[in-house]
Amino acid sequence: MRTIIFRTIAPYLAALMVLFSIFVLLRGHNEPGGGFIGGLIAASAFAIYGIACGVAAVRRAITLHPMTISAWGLFIAGLSGLPSLFMAQPFMTSQWWYVHAFGVEIPLSTPLFFDIGVYLVVVGSISSIALALEERESD
Repeated sequence: MRTIIFRTIAPYLAALMVLFSIFVLLRGHNEPGGGFIGGLIAASAFAIYGIACGVAAVRRAITLHPMTISAWGLFIAGLSGLPSLFMAQPFMTSQWWYVHAFGVEIPLSTPLFFDIGVYLVVVGSISSIALALEERESD
């Protein structure tokens, strides 16, 4: 399935899918979406890119091993519960901070950081599985 059309369009499609996955991630704690769905979209983008251009090209593009990405996501998701303990509340109780930048109030929250952690776990683990399957198939 490595046609010239697919190899030409795959990098653009993958970039668009990763951008859309970040959009889904960031709107997820207020509306439908979030880290899991965004992570699946990004992992699908890497899989499409791998099918079109090869596993080596994907590994060069992401620079880190997928399981390293997954481990960092798990670390971030776990850390997102700690601020509630410092506020003497149950673990994983939502905490909100309001940052003012360029005249705009930006709400930051622990659910957002948890979603980012879930996003990275899903991207890392699903990409690792997909790349392993693609490597096996290409042999």
